[in-house]
Amino acid sequence: MDPIGDQKQGTGFFASIASTISGFGSAMSKSVNGLLGYEGLEVINPEGGTDDAEVEAQKGRWKQEDRDSYWRMMQNYIGSDITSMVTLPVLIFEPMTMLQKMAELMEYSYLLELADESAWFISLYYAIQRTWKPFNPILGETYEMVNHCGITFIAEQVSHHPPMSAAHAENEHFVYDITSKLKTKFLGNSVDIYPVGRTRLTLKKAGVVLDLVPPPSKANNIIFGRTWVDSPGEMILTNLTTGDKVVLYFQPCGWFGAGRYEVDGYVYNAEEEPKFLMTGKCNEFMSYQPCDSEGEPIPGSELKEVWRAADAPKNDKFQFTYFAHKLNSFDTAPKKLLPSDSRLRPDRSALEQGDLSKAGLEKSRLEERQRAEKRIREANGDEFKPKWFDLTNETASTPWGDLEIYKYNGKYEQHRTAVDSSDSIGETETSSLEFNPWQYNNLSDAQS
Repeated sequence: MDPIGDQKQGTGFFASIASTISGFGSAMSKSVNGLLGYEGLEVINPEGGTDDAEVEAQKGRWKQEDRDSYWRMMQNYIGSDITSMVTLPVLIFEPMTMLQKMAELMEYSYLLELADESAWFISLYYAIQRTWKPFNPILGETYEMVNHCGITFIAEQVSHHPPMSAAHAENEHFVYDITSKLKTKFLGNSVDIYPVGRTRLTLKKAGVVLDLVPPPSKANNIIFGRTWVDSPGEMILTNLTTGDKVVLYFQPCGWFGAGRYEVDGYVYNAEEEPKFLMTGKCNEFMSYQPCDSEGEPIPGSELKEVWRAADAPKNDKFQFTYFAHKLNSFDTAPKKLLPSDSRLRPDRSALEQGDLSKAGLEKSRLEERQRAEKRIREANGDEFKPKWFDLTNETASTPWGDLEIYKYNGKYEQHRTAVDSSDSIGETETSSLEFNPWQYNNLSDAQS
């Protein structure tokens, strides 16, 4: 007998909210850690002090000379926010951009259909082992996704300083909107990462709006030693319609990885009374159990596993899931792809093909073009305006500072409808498309 099914009439929201905290919360945490590319790395001894410390210090991605050179440069940034002020070598990147990473949470979007119907209590919190950093999007860069669960997804880089992205996704079951901005603090051999963002999820049939606040993260041993990430603290998903919420606590990582990935928490009603306890490991499984007002399991009830991580492809160089690979393919792309789409980035493509030399050159070329456009824009007094999102007058308060909010303006839907209804346009011919997110098509003309 399903304990949730028996209580469905009284706890419909809990079925809805608990299923979403894991899917959207995990993807948010995944994106935060993925910004610097240090999520889910193996822990040997996060506190240090082992007998093989000298051997451990030599492990990692960097060659000795590269590590020493980079360390000399990075010492100048200790105490600073390095989110957009440091150019990183392409050898630590994965062939994906932050905009694509924002779309990865759609891998489990089918669960939102269940939550939309308030039929099951499903907890989903995954942590895919990823050891590489996604590319920072160029200002004006976009990412489109279709052909997955009826979802239309559009993301755009709306600001370069500070780096900010906005995304909108929708199908018949839900609407998803996010404004994403990260702050960092470089501490020498580690980086504190603060997710200054706002995530809103609207479940259409349930008629509720959910708001997510993820915990901060810390990337350790980013230059010397083996890199690992910890995200201790609370993740909170709140039903803004009713006041109900889910609070999950991520245990801090201790000696030799003790407690790593362990997550515990509760589903509370609007009166802050616990209704269900949740427990598990965010990279393996999550379970739930009905509880009393003291948070203790109800006698006779069972701890029920509601999610277990799916197997990932073996020996994948960048540790992508099957869905992550689809994000780079044109199978999930619409016809007449926007020329600003991340799939078309030459540095990303070169890295995917294993050509690090070309990837590095193309990355430098794109970054220099972006700097040149900024100089011209400032000289001309021009303003950059995103195409698919508008800056609003709304400011959201987060635990790490205020956030200006970008709102989806609906123009992409109009664009896509017009393109899809045109019989004169065939499928996307990738060979003829050139990556073009630029505000000025010709820098010489823009300067004159």
